[in-house]
Amino acid sequence: MKNKRYTAAAEKVQPTTLYDLETAVRLVQETATAKFDETIELSAQLGVDPRQADQQVRGTVVLPNGTGRKVRVLVLARGEKEREAVEAGADFVGADEFLPKIQAGWTDVDVIISTPDLMGEVGKLGRTLGPRGLMPNPKSGTVTFDVAKAVKDVKAGKVEYRVDKNANLHIPCGKKSFTYESLLENVRTLVHEIVRAKPAASKGRYIKSMSISSTMGPSVKLDSQAIVSAL
Repeated sequence: MKNKRYTAAAEKVQPTTLYDLETAVRLVQETATAKFDETIELSAQLGVDPRQADQQVRGTVVLPNGTGRKVRVLVLARGEKEREAVEAGADFVGADEFLPKIQAGWTDVDVIISTPDLMGEVGKLGRTLGPRGLMPNPKSGTVTFDVAKAVKDVKAGKVEYRVDKNANLHIPCGKKSFTYESLLENVRTLVHEIVRAKPAASKGRYIKSMSISSTMGPSVKLDSQAIVSAL
């Protein structure tokens, strides 16, 4: 049973209307009425077949105004790369200390970055890191010798996206406390990125639908075709 707060918020959104980007962002902020700083998320259903390797939609993008979330970063490295990671602002740095901790079940971080030379050791932790989405991956930029850039990108608002088995994307794009202009810029950046990531093998209508919503608020449907045409 929906509560009165949600019902009042939902009445401001027409469920069958496709909104332009500017109106949708205003609505999603206006209807985010919970007492905490709700996350705003962009969702999309794509016309791809995720079972086909050449129709995967996956990548990373740095949001111009960040995610509004403090990200705890662990860098697995040795020697000079440890110093670079510390100077870049990593929360945890090291290999000999943290590899055994992870083996024992510790995963109290949001992102793990590893230098390539350690992946032989890190790969053995797949059962712990894989289910939590923490396994470093070259495609997401978290396996690299340029640990300083990787840390700065993550701290600046880098998000990873990947189409699920039902061809859906769900990507955080900010917080309700963001200014309208900042949230709009983040959402527009994500739409650009989704369009850019269209696989060459995708045929027919690529973006079937898009919407934005807050953690506890109603979904606001986007006029995806008009928005993409205006890019």
